[in-house]
Parts: sequence; C-alpha cells; structure tokens
Amino acid sequence: MGKARQTRYLTIADQLNYHYCMSKTKLNIISKYKITKKQLHWMYENILTSRAVDDTEIKMKKASQAFFQISSAGHEGIQTASAFSLRASHDQFLCYYREKAICLGLGVSPYEMLCQANGNTGDSASMGRQMPANMGNAKLNIVSRSSCTGSQFLQACGVAQAQDVLAELGEGPSDVITYVSCGDGTIAQGEFWEGLCTASVNNLRVLFMVQDNGYAISTPSWVGTPGGSISRALKEFPNLKIIEVDGNCPILSVQAMEKAKEHLIANKGPVLVHAKVTRVYSHSLSDDHKFYKTKKELAADQKKDVIPNFKKFLIENKFATANALEKIEKAVEDKLKKARADALETPWPAPETSCDYLLSSEVDISDGKIFKEEIDIQSSEPLAMAQAINQVLKSEIKKNDRMMVFGQDVADFSDVEKFDDESLAGKGGVFKVTSGVQKVARPYQVFNSALAEASIVGRAVGMSMVGLKPVVEIQFFDYIWTAFMQLKNEMATTRYRSGGSYKSPMVVRAAIGGYVKGGALYHSQCEESIFTTIKGLHVAFPSNAKDAQGLLRTAINCDDPVMFFEHKHLYYQGYNRDPYCGDDFMIPFGKGEIKTSGSDLTIITWGAIVNKAVSVANKLKDNGISIEVIDLRTLAPFDKDIILKSLEKTNRILIAHEAPLTCGFGAEIAAWISEHGFQHLDAPVKRLGSKDCHIPYNPDLETDILVQTEDVEQAVKELLAF
Repeated sequence: MGKARQTRYLTIADQLNYHYCMSKTKLNIISKYKITKKQLHWMYENILTSRAVDDTEIKMKKASQAFFQISSAGHEGIQTASAFSLRASHDQFLCYYREKAICLGLGVSPYEMLCQANGNTGDSASMGRQMPANMGNAKLNIVSRSSCTGSQFLQACGVAQAQDVLAELGEGPSDVITYVSCGDGTIAQGEFWEGLCTASVNNLRVLFMVQDNGYAISTPSWVGTPGGSISRALKEFPNLKIIEVDGNCPILSVQAMEKAKEHLIANKGPVLVHAKVTRVYSHSLSDDHKFYKTKKELAADQKKDVIPNFKKFLIENKFATANALEKIEKAVEDKLKKARADALETPWPAPETSCDYLLSSEVDISDGKIFKEEIDIQSSEPLAMAQAINQVLKSEIKKNDRMMVFGQDVADFSDVEKFDDESLAGKGGVFKVTSGVQKVARPYQVFNSALAEASIVGRAVGMSMVGLKPVVEIQFFDYIWTAFMQLKNEMATTRYRSGGSYKSPMVVRAAIGGYVKGGALYHSQCEESIFTTIKGLHVAFPSNAKDAQGLLRTAINCDDPVMFFEHKHLYYQGYNRDPYCGDDFMIPFGKGEIKTSGSDLTIITWGAIVNKAVSVANKLKDNGISIEVIDLRTLAPFDKDIILKSLEKTNRILIAHEAPLTCGFGAEIAAWISEHGFQHLDAPVKRLGSKDCHIPYNPDLETDILVQTEDVEQAVKELLAF
C-alpha cells in the first residue's frame, strides 16, 4: 500500500509524523477559497503577533509588570484560520483562555492584551478585573468569559438561540454563527456534553472548537477522553457534524473552518471541529512541562510548530520572499515594543473604583421613586400566591417580546400538535405556576428544557448577555446545586468581570422550603442564605400574593440577576391571598413591610415564618404584649432602615427564619444590629432557626426540625424575660 493511500486510514496524530502538510493539497485550498498573497501575509503576521504577545507577557511577568501568564503558543494556526473565516462583529465568539490569535485576528490589539496582563485601565476586556487571556470585547462580539472551564458551552447555546430570536424580531442577521472553544481537557466537563445535547436537539448554529494539544496541564488527553479522541467518541452523535483537522496548518484549518461555516449557515445543525495542535510552551508560567513531557515529546512539539513550518511553506511556494517575511517580523517586533511601553504607561484603576460594575448603575431597584407601590385593583377575587405569580408572568411576557420562560415542565406542551387540542389542559409546571403562560406568549418565548439545571441557567446566562430577558424556573431548590457554577461564577460575575461591557439581567425562580410533609432531603431544604453571600445578584423571598406580584415584576424589570425564591407551602394557602394589583404594580427591593405594629419586641422574618410570627403577635396581644413583625421581603438588599427604626422603638429583636440556625441569614442581620444599633438594645439579639439538620421524610421528624409557631412564642417569652 502506497503512502498516499495509507494516509487515508491514519489518525491525525499519525499523519502529523509526515510532512507538515502536502504542498499540493494546500495550494488547491488556496486556489479554491481564493486566498490572496496579502491574506497569507496577514495570517503569518497574526500568528507572529500572537506569539510575540506571549513572549512579551513572559518578559513582563519576570519583570513584575504582569502577575500571571498563560500562552497560546502552538494554537495559532487554527485560531488564525478561525478569525480569517468567521466574521468579527457579526458572529459571536466565546473564546477560552488560550486564544490570543483568534482575538487578535478579530481586532483586539496587542496593547489591550498587555494592559490586561498589567491589570490597568487599558484592559478593554475587564478593566483590571480578570486574569490575562480571559478576553472579551462587546464591539467585536467576543463575549466575556470567566476562568471556569466548560461553563461556556451552555452560554454559547443561549447566545445562539438568542440570535435566532433577535433575527425573528428583525433586530439582527439570520446567519450568525456562535463559536465556542476549549482545550482537550475541558471535554471531561459535564457542561460540554450538555451543550452538545442542547445544540443538537435544538439545531443551533454553534461551532464547537476543541483545540487538542494532548494535555490538560500535565494530564494526557486519554485520561479524560473516551478512546483518547473526542471526534472518535462522538462519531455517531446525532445531528452533529464532525470535522478533524491538523490545526498546526493554517491552510488546512481554513478549509475546515470554511466547511464548518457553510454547514452552519445552511442551518444543518451544530459542528464540532477537532483541531490537533501543539503546546509549544508550558501550560502557564506557574508550570514547567519538562517535569512530565519527555525530551522526545518536547522535540516533536518544536518540529510541528506553526511558525517555522508556515514560513517555509510561504517561501517555497513563492507566496513571499524571505526578505518580505523578515519585514513582517520586524514590524511585529516594533509593534510589541510600543504596545508594552504604552501599556506600562497606562494607569491602574483608582482603588475607589474597586466595586464599580458590581451592580447596575442605571436601574436601582431599591429606589422607591422608580418602582412605586401603586395598586390598581383589577379584581376583588383574592389570588393564591402561585396564581399571583402566574398572572405577573402572563402580563410581563405579553409586554416584552424578549422575555423567555423555560425550565423543566414549565410549558403547557412541548409538542406543537397538542397545543390546539382542547381536550388537553397542559402541564404548566409541577405547581401550575406557569400554567397558560405559553398560550399567551409568542411561539418562541416559552418552552421546556432538558432535565438539567446547569443547562437551564447556563443557557439563560448566554441569552441575557446578548439582550434577552430569561425568567427561568428551577423546579425544586434542592436541585439547584448542579447549576451553582453558572449561578455564582458566571451569572453573578458577568457585569463585574467585563468591566460593565456585558451584563446578565435574568430571573431564576426556585420553589423552596418545607412544611409540605413528604418532601424530605431533596424537596424541602431552605438554604437561601448561601445566595446572599454571592455579590452581584439580588435575592427576593415573598410571603404572600401581593408581595410576590410586586417583587417579581420588579425582578423582571431589573438590570441585574435576581434569585426569586417561592415557598412551596405558601403557594396555595388561604391566609396569604391578595387581589391582583394591576399590570404595573411593583415593590422596590430592600423595602420591608411592618405586618403588625408593636412596642415591646420586634420579630424580623421572611417566607413561611411570617405567618407564624403574626399569629404569635396576635395571640400575645390579648395578654398585653405588643409585638412588631417585620417581613423583610428581600434579603439582598435587606431593609436596614426599617430594622433600626423598629429597634429604637422596641429595644428587643428576635430574628426567626426557616433555614438552619447556624450560618442562616439571621446571623448577618444580628451582626449588623450589633454594629449599628447596639446602643438601643435592652437584651441580646436572639435568633431562631430550624435545627442544624437535613429535612427528613417522616412528618413528625420534619416537624421537630423546622421552626413551629410554638417555637416562635417561646423565643418571644424568653427574650421578654431577659
């Protein structure tokens, strides 16, 4: 069997042992895609510039002018081809940390990259907030990325879906490709596989780029990849086109990218490009690959390096003279010297700006002047809290064609053919909170997601970053943890990490809490305090139908992410019902409500404990004891003024919540009171919470652990007796 025939049956890794790539094949590609000499020179210059940025950052790190460095060396071929074939400011790009060449090719300057290495105000990606190589540029559609590996795939699906929505609304082109990339190690992350499923099932125009350099830091690819090859493992994956390419060769890479682009623009489904590349330098300056790569491996990496091979190809095939390429090299060298000098002259951010971009400066949801509590009673019929939330969702989705409602079972129907079947009522959520929302919405606005919380939140983050308003549901709070990476490291950090270039205004609704009997460990926990520790988001926790209406509408109109907790036990109670307050009724965040006025003691509470506290206050009133009950309504922010004013009047504070006592949000309130209201206290601040235990299945065990009305009464009496 001849060599030419034999290569057809070899893997990319085996083929790399042959010549860099056959000149004839490359010449045919250049001819087919009409690549000019000028464009070939641009490719060489872009590859050199990327490598020069790496080398300059390394020098800066050694001179203590940069504080971290991670290189793209060895990946420049496929990245330059990607920038060549795709369209800056048209397509969307979610790049990973080893992608200098594509960002440079799309229009990011070396100066901006070196400013990020230095952490100064010239860092257009993050204003000194992100580590180097975490690029973002809103003008070029380079979506802000975090340092987390794998989380970008779900966001890419949201970005891609948003492009279809915007195109349908006439607010964007209909052929946008969403490029999302990673190294070979990241494919072990579950969100990579969830992203593939989401894109394939929904036929999204997502280009999954896997740049396989053989190592995840020091761990070889085969440790985390079935069969050692992601393209081989996904060979039979439905509705996914797979393209393998030698990513060390810019010309072969252009061919791969053009094929991918053609497939995506034709709307034939997502594409995975598996590019075999090299990692010429160590993983980062904190790593030394000589400790785990053999001398033979290191020599092979240098032999496959794109720079000498591409230079040789250009000269041998008369696309450039050695002199012409030397001029390009000198120009790149001079450009980087100037970029470094300019970057080092650029000032650092002023220390007092350290918290800028944490939350929106345009919409202050705690400002009562913006969100007025003007009630327009449209019906005297009291609504259950679940029904009130349902009415707000219907009202808001009819107003806003960019609002998206999705989650597990939230739609009435997934099957379009069943939608008009009058014999079927539809699902509309396990608690019927979203029932009928799909029927009043536009066809694309309400849909069921897969049974995957990270997928729900991650896709919503992507949508929100490019202009949609997702209002998603986590069916049970207890299963929110698979989405925690997306909630904490992605959603809450978007505005801050991008220096205000991107934001993530979305609402995550979650059914929370116990007192339902039979819920147990995975349906009844109440641990909202965890989310109050996450900066960059708001937390709301209504206790009744009126507050649920006003707070949810405010959340939907917020310019920041909101966690909206809905207590399951309160969904259909009789005591917390209220009429529908109108389509414009809103309640500012950070504004509590006095449920009962009193002068002897203040109970601060929220959620399911509010009714218990009010019951105790009403009962003890007959005994001459005057208790003031405050429903905080929101925890981030929480109403400090109402607490201080009540404390000045009653001089005693009881904080009662359903969450476990230890590390419950009551501890934060108690600490704040001790710092700002100590002089008004006639007794220690008392906290009441559930036992520090999981919620069990047995009703008697659940009752013993959770805060009960008699517990509130006993705590009040103990505090009054101090």
